[in-house]
Amino acid sequence: MPFRFLSLMSSALSSLIVERIRNTGPLTVAQFVDNALYHEELGYYARAGRRSGRDGDFFTSVDLGPMFGELLEAQFEEMWRVMSGGGAVGEPATDARFDLVEAAAGNGRLARDILDHAAVRAPRFYQAIRLHLVERSPLARAEQAETLGPHAQRLATGSAELPAGVRGVIYANELLDALAPHLVVMRDGGLREVYVDAGDDRLVTREGPPSSPRIEAYLAAVGARLEPGWFAEVNLAAADWIRTAGSCLDCGFLMIIDYGHEASRLYSSSHSTGTLTTYRRHASEHRDEGPGWLMEPGERDITSHVDLTGIALAGREAGLQLLGVIDQTYFLLGLGLAERLLENGSDAPLDVKRRLALKTLLLPGGMGSTHKVMVFAKALQCPTLRGLSLGGRVT
Repeated sequence: MPFRFLSLMSSALSSLIVERIRNTGPLTVAQFVDNALYHEELGYYARAGRRSGRDGDFFTSVDLGPMFGELLEAQFEEMWRVMSGGGAVGEPATDARFDLVEAAAGNGRLARDILDHAAVRAPRFYQAIRLHLVERSPLARAEQAETLGPHAQRLATGSAELPAGVRGVIYANELLDALAPHLVVMRDGGLREVYVDAGDDRLVTREGPPSSPRIEAYLAAVGARLEPGWFAEVNLAAADWIRTAGSCLDCGFLMIIDYGHEASRLYSSSHSTGTLTTYRRHASEHRDEGPGWLMEPGERDITSHVDLTGIALAGREAGLQLLGVIDQTYFLLGLGLAERLLENGSDAPLDVKRRLALKTLLLPGGMGSTHKVMVFAKALQCPTLRGLSLGGRVT
């Protein structure tokens, strides 16, 4: 029996999607999700400058306070030293520019935390920074200069596209999980793709042949073997983004922070229903009439787990060297998170809010183990970075 869920057309974007379907035919789930999240006027991310935090629909590491940005600054400063000829710990030979490129930067909160710390702790590095904030939402981009405050003069570009000729680091915190995936299901007769179609007064899902030969080629490349009845996401957009980032990077690093698994685990019985889900008010939505992601497009976050194997392969195709994959816990510990359990190096304990933030970043089962850090390099011979110094620990 074909996979079929219904969604009443209760949002403004629903009507536009139905009109498009009736004009051009059913949409892939990738096309539907991209519209739901990124439609220039009615998309989920287009209608607000900020979606995370206590008043939003989900939390990120940035919402826990400035500690996350402070630790990233330590890693980026080390990258600058490596690229400037000073090695991992030595003084840089020059103060050559360092492009700090944040993808899915929102209104610039994480960049502000990084620059706040650099300005005080590493002034030479701070002066070398050329900041580039990449964000698709016009509302979020409009807030960036105000969010950056005293660091606004470091902003070289604010755009929806990655800049070319980057010499420094491109980094993305929870971007790839928000890129729109294709949804497929294995049937006895072979692989089928899930499409979104228009019924009489609602959106429905239907199965059809794969929309692109790239889908089956991707599954073969990562070694996925789906059993009949298993659903899975194939995120061609995430792999394409990695290739684009690699082409924009002349020399330096690419760092991805996101939640996901290796293909051997992602495409297995433990995830046989797929991972595509939606969050609203910090809870994943499940409804009797169908999955939350099909409901009221533009009104909720939609996400799926990242295929780390596919990202590594795309990086290799883009001429990048994978330096390591590590749990966020061990990445942050390598950057000195444990030492920050005491404020300013004294015996005074951290305030309760800061200590709780540290625990959330560290504790197994939370962001510390669900989130992985992948670091690539291009046109560099570099030593082991501090963030990767505790080895390839991945849960």
